[in-house]
Amino acid sequence: MYKILVVDDEARIRLLIRKYAEFEGHTVTEAENGMEAVSLFRRSPNAFDIVIMDVMMPELDGFSAVAEIKKIASPAVIMLSARGEEYDKIHGFELGVDDYVVKPFSPKELMLRVNAVMNRVRRSAEPAHEVFRTEGLEIDFTGRIVLIDGVRADLSPKEYDLLFYMVQNRNIALTREKLITNVWGYDFYGDDRTLDTHIKLLRRSLGPYAKNIVTLRGVGYRFESAS
Repeated sequence: MYKILVVDDEARIRLLIRKYAEFEGHTVTEAENGMEAVSLFRRSPNAFDIVIMDVMMPELDGFSAVAEIKKIASPAVIMLSARGEEYDKIHGFELGVDDYVVKPFSPKELMLRVNAVMNRVRRSAEPAHEVFRTEGLEIDFTGRIVLIDGVRADLSPKEYDLLFYMVQNRNIALTREKLITNVWGYDFYGDDRTLDTHIKLLRRSLGPYAKNIVTLRGVGYRFESAS
């Protein structure tokens, strides 16, 4: 099972999550604010597998806390927020957040999301070294490196996964369902907007090569390349 850090300034929320998480066999540590969460990682960088982090907290907000934690370690992160604005989700995904849950939430669904995120994180396969090039875009699948006109791009983990899958299936029409199933997994509990948000972020990261990702209205997306 997983070692979970729950960060929320509301004791009742922490208690609710602890109750369901421990019932499923997970180990839970609580933090009342972002400062405390960052301190825990500074003392022991590898102490937690996943962080459930509230956005709005005193002293240090959740986004700032995640940014600091990512300088120390690379845990999976699920954000909790009373707001569901796209800006918040984009900001979180840019920080490398794995999932985003809007309050009020079902604790049972939250646990399903924890399992889904950790399954994706821990699913690893060592492919043969493979590099794809088209114009000035170079993608090293094995090294998880993307170069744009010789400059390394800074992509989030999910942007890498999405780009790699689309490139490996280039020039093929990929439905939304197929993308979500193969990039997020069968146990994904989000919606189409999560895919659209990541496509938007990926296009921004690819700069001049955003043109290679073509929207297929009413269907999904296609990565177009002559290579």
